[in-house]
Formats: sequence, structure tokens, C-alpha cells
Amino acid sequence: MVKQLIALLTVTFFVATTSAQQNVHQQSTEYEWPADAAVKAKLDKWQDQKFGMIIHWGLYAVPGIIESWELCSEDWINRPDSNRSYDDYKKWYWGLKKDFNPVNFDPESWAKAGKDAGMKYLVFTTKHHDGFCMFDTKQTDFKISNGPFAGNPKADVAKYVFDAFRKNDFMIGAYFSKPDWHSENYWWPKYATANRNNNYDIRQFPWRWNKFKDYTYNQIGELMHNYGSVDILWLDGGWVRPLETVTDEVRSWGADIPKWSQDIDMPKIAAMARTAQPGILVVDRTVHGPYENYQTPEQRIPEKQLDHPWESCMTLANNWGFVPNDQFKSASTIIHSLAEVVAKGGSLLLGIGPKPDGTLPAEATQRLTEIGQWTSKNGEAIYSTRITKDYHAGNTWFTQNKNAAIRYAIVCLEEGKQVPVTVSWQTNQPKSKSKIRLLQTGEYVKWTATENGVTIVLPKSIAGKSYPALAFAFTPAQ
Repeated sequence: MVKQLIALLTVTFFVATTSAQQNVHQQSTEYEWPADAAVKAKLDKWQDQKFGMIIHWGLYAVPGIIESWELCSEDWINRPDSNRSYDDYKKWYWGLKKDFNPVNFDPESWAKAGKDAGMKYLVFTTKHHDGFCMFDTKQTDFKISNGPFAGNPKADVAKYVFDAFRKNDFMIGAYFSKPDWHSENYWWPKYATANRNNNYDIRQFPWRWNKFKDYTYNQIGELMHNYGSVDILWLDGGWVRPLETVTDEVRSWGADIPKWSQDIDMPKIAAMARTAQPGILVVDRTVHGPYENYQTPEQRIPEKQLDHPWESCMTLANNWGFVPNDQFKSASTIIHSLAEVVAKGGSLLLGIGPKPDGTLPAEATQRLTEIGQWTSKNGEAIYSTRITKDYHAGNTWFTQNKNAAIRYAIVCLEEGKQVPVTVSWQTNQPKSKSKIRLLQTGEYVKWTATENGVTIVLPKSIAGKSYPALAFAFTPAQ
């Protein structure tokens, strides 16, 4: 295995709620390339996609809170009802199962919204940390298919989500939380639940932990065998990890530090998953090694270009799940971030939270439509591209196609402003006397070489209009 040691990165944060920002997952400091040829092929295909949708949907949508985190007893959690005891709060939260009845669940409309936006892959939360399953698991009754939605033909929610997106040519990813706060073999009722970690000493009670390992293995096995083709097993909850992987870096994360080894036997899980789904990408977040096939910096973009696979997972609004009156980012903000992420070698996984009735917020659908208006014209500069050495100059980001024959310049423009008469960039000069094509219209534009760059005269066809960015295709001088 070829290993690369990656320095911890200074990061650029997206705007997010204060509580959510205290809980972002860190990025691994090492990357290990896979050896399996099927995994390598799948990874290369995934790196072509560039833009995906992650859907957080579960019990937390009913009251509209930050996923299942208010169940956790940590200092950064600020529950709105300060007079309710913690135990009463947990009973109330578990009881939301009786209220979750998404009668307007329409995964086909979700897939259409994603496809219209130019998204190419999906990651869906089959189970968040609260343990509530959005698939028809046989391991527990704490699931969407055992409640008021049980009689619905689409009660096995994950199946219909995966089917809808698969029909629209998405790569399919199953988000699965390794910790499970509802399981008595993770949070044993005998003890208090101090934080996100399991609440008993595994060294003293190995039999109980072994039950939890079996439970986890069996649930992932159901997802791998019963839900059609799956391309990505996206494992959250990086504090569930072998103790030997807890580096000084991990210790700086605070509440993420396990007191003892929470080893769930990833070699066994990965072997089973790859027998059922050959070449599947396993993304054991923040646990570097053979089972973290790409890294997942959260709510941030790495400061510098990286030459190994990674993905920035960011929210379209301020929260992962549905929160009433949430503030949505503009299409321009997302497109600028997409250009930056791709130029730095990554993919953008954009978070959407459906409402408790099963529909997407109108603001989310509107933003996705606006984003798609840009990607439908300029996607050539995004999809199936790879990094180029001089990838950034001012407000311009650069990519290139796989054989490096065509280079792309994505010029980010000020939101709401009309396009200027000319645009310029430094570095990445076109080949002498070659043509430069404006992707938005397909027109060839007039250009002149500068000392170390280019100036382009924009065509009259876009004068007076406003765009998030303009992308240009050209043959590079070198």
C-alpha cells in the first residue's frame, strides 16, 4: 500500500449554526490508496461525478432539530426545554416514532430535483446516531416501517429512495451510523449516558459489546444484500474505532475520544460488503487506513489542493436535517464552492433535509433548480475533470479533462451583478492562436494574451445578464 502523510489542513468554513459548527467531523491526517482493482475502478468512477446529494431524514425532522444530537449529553448541546430532565427528554425523543408519518413521501421528486441540479451521486441516512432506522431492518422495531407509516406501500423508505435515484443514474451511497444510542448494547440503561460514546467499560463487559458488533454487522449486511446495487458505504461516528487508531490528533477532538477500544471489526464488515457489492467504496470517516477510501472534511473546504480522493460534505441551508425557517445559501455560493472544491481535487456532497411529511422544502427545490441552470451549461468544466498544477488565480479556478488536452477556467462573478465587458486571469495561458469557448453559450470569444495570462472580451449575447460564474474551455499553452 502506498501511504501519504497529509498535514492537518487549515480550513475554510461554511456559514452554519453555532451548535452544528461545534460538531463537525475532522479530516484524517493520512490517506492510504486501495489495492483492490475493483475498488480502484469504482473510486475513479466516483471521482468523475463531482457533485452529490446527502439526505438527512429521520425522527429529528418531526420537531425540526439538529439531527439526533440533542439526545447526547455534552456541554455544547443546548436543549430548548431546560426544565425537562434529561431522562424525560430521551423518552420524549424516542416517542417521536409514533408521530413520524411522512404521508407525502415521494422519492421520485427528490431524485428529479437532484438530477435537475446536476447531481450525480446520493448518500442517504439509513440510520443516524439515534438508532432510528429508515430501512426495514429485522434487528430492531425502532424503524420507520414499524409505526404509523408501516401500512404505506413505500414503508421501506431506503429501498424506494435508492430505487428512485438509481433510475436517474445516480451512484448510490448508504449512510450508516456506527454508534447507536437506542441500542441497549451501546448505551446500557444501567448507566448514565455521559456523552456520545458508549457508556460502559467494554473491557469489563466484552459480551455486551460483542452483541453490539453482531447487531451492527447484521444491519449493514441487510443493506448490502437487500437493497440493490450500492456503490458507497458511508460510515459516520468516527469515535467508534479501534483504540490504536486514536492518535494525538484525535485526542484533540475532545468528546470524540473513546476511553477504550470501540472496535466493531471493520475488516469483517468490509469483506462482507465487498462480497455482496464488489468494489464498493467504504468510507469509515476519520479512521485512516484501508477502510477510508476517500476523506470527508465537513462544512469546510481544504485550504490547498489535494492529490488523493476527498469530498467536502456541506449543507445547502444551515443544518443537515429539516429545521423550520432555516436560512438557505444562494445558488451562487454553492456554485462558487463547487468550482473551488473540484479545482482542489474533491467532490461536493450537498446536504438536504426533507420535511417530516416527506417533501423537500420549497427553498431547497428552488436552489437546486437555480444550480442546475448553471451546471446544465457549464458541467463540462466540472464533471470527469482532474486537477491541474496552477489551479487558482484570484476569482478563477482551473480544471482539466482526463487527458489534459483541454483546460477549463471557471471565473466566479459577484452575485447579482451584470457580467463585465471583459474578464481576465493570470497563469494558464491558452495555446497561441487557439480558440476559447464560452460554455454558457457555446460561442468562441475574442481574447488577447497578457504577460502571464489572458483577457477575454465577453460576447454581446450575455451583456446585461447575471451569472454565478462563467466557464471557458481552451487548449493550454503547455
